[in-house]
This record gives sequence, C-alpha cells and structure tokens, in this order.
Amino acid sequence: MKTLVFLLLTFFVYTQGKAQLNEADTSYTHPFRKSILFSAVLPGAGQVYNSVKKKKGFRHAIWKVPLIYGALGATVYMLVQNQSIQNGLKTEYTNRLNGVVEDPEWSSYDDQAVLYLYKQYLDQRDLSILAVGAVYLFQILDAGVASHFISFDVSEDLSLRIQPTLLGYDDSRN
Repeated sequence: MKTLVFLLLTFFVYTQGKAQLNEADTSYTHPFRKSILFSAVLPGAGQVYNSVKKKKGFRHAIWKVPLIYGALGATVYMLVQNQSIQNGLKTEYTNRLNGVVEDPEWSSYDDQAVLYLYKQYLDQRDLSILAVGAVYLFQILDAGVASHFISFDVSEDLSLRIQPTLLGYDDSRN
C-alpha cells in the first residue's frame, strides 16, 4: 500500500513539473495527463472527463465506468474470498499441529491435503492481487489512449486519392 501511494505521489509530482515547463505552448491539445491523473485517483474519472471534453462524434464514454467498477469489484471479491479461505486453512493446519479439535469443514482432508489447499489458495490470492492491479492499470491506460483521440478529426470524405509522380525524372535532358 505504501508503494502504491509513493508511486501515485511521484506520478503526480512528475506531471505537475512537466505541465509547468510546457505552459508557453499556445496550440490547444487535450491534456491527456489530466485524464490519466483523474483515472489514477478515482477509477473511471478519466473516462468521464474525456467524455465531457469531446466535441464531436461518440461523446459518451461513460458506459465504460460500470464495466470498470464491475471488473474491479469482481477481482476484489475474488481476492477477499481467496484470502478468507487461505486464512481458514492456515488456522486449521496450525490447530491440527497443536492438537486442537478440527473444523468440520476441513475434517475430510488429511494434514498434507490441508497444506496443499493452503498453498493453492495462497497462489490464487496472489493472482487475484495481480488481477486487481491489471484492471486498475488498464482503466488508466484506457483513459490516456482515449484522451489522445479527443482532437482526432475524421471527415465525412474517407476516399483515397492517389496522385502518382515520377521521382528523379529530369525534363532538361530531352
């Protein structure tokens, strides 16, 4: 948790320092760092910010917010479940080593099976932590990529015009 807070604080200081250096630029571009920062602080906020700032085309990227929270909720739920079962198996194994009465939930397993299940749920918990981080980073990446397309203009004329030219042809030789 301390590492995550340190990384977010470092990212915030870096973006603020870069923003102050580029104030002399007069051309308008959508501030993608702002949408990335919004998404880093509050998941889905960058998508809402991009949706508000878009002038033309499909503006409402707000439909992504329930998907983000659904994915975060599912991965956090799996994390909590795996942590809970892993803790229960750990106490069951230590109780068996100390000679305390077994939990009826795990009574059909021997000591080695309980230890094996403990390690399995420990691995699943670690994967759940990675899944939460992946969903969190993916929504930040999505906000950053979508913010780059805010000023992207597609005209109605999507035809291709080919105008061939001769390169290296010299008319003065004739």
